[in-house]
Amino acid sequence: MKLGYLIDTDWAIHYLNGHEEITKQLGQFYEGGLALSVISLAELYEGVVYSTDPLGNEKQLLEFLKGVTVIGVDQDTCKLFGTERGRLRAAKKLVGDFDLLIGVTARQHDLAILTNNRRHFELIAGLRIQSASH
Repeated sequence: MKLGYLIDTDWAIHYLNGHEEITKQLGQFYEGGLALSVISLAELYEGVVYSTDPLGNEKQLLEFLKGVTVIGVDQDTCKLFGTERGRLRAAKKLVGDFDLLIGVTARQHDLAILTNNRRHFELIAGLRIQSASH
């Protein structure tokens, strides 16, 4: 399946918490091919492990992942990360390393990122951002 969208951690959390608007929009984007960065998966597992119901929440996460392709961080993504991080540093602008890795993963794979944390990603050159409508 061709992928079209990378789900940011915030959208995944909202989906797992049953946020109606995010659930609806992810359903609409499903046909376009959904992906999740391995970085977001690591962040999600932190939430699962330290939740009040780790087993139930992990089961819910695994169910969510059935419809999503998890994308790792490969050498090309690392090179793009280094390029973007250096460009941003030279411009005296900072993006957190995890957000930058997630963002460059989307760009490397020509995916739009689904996020409501636009300010975390809008400094990344060439990144397409889609936010939830309210």
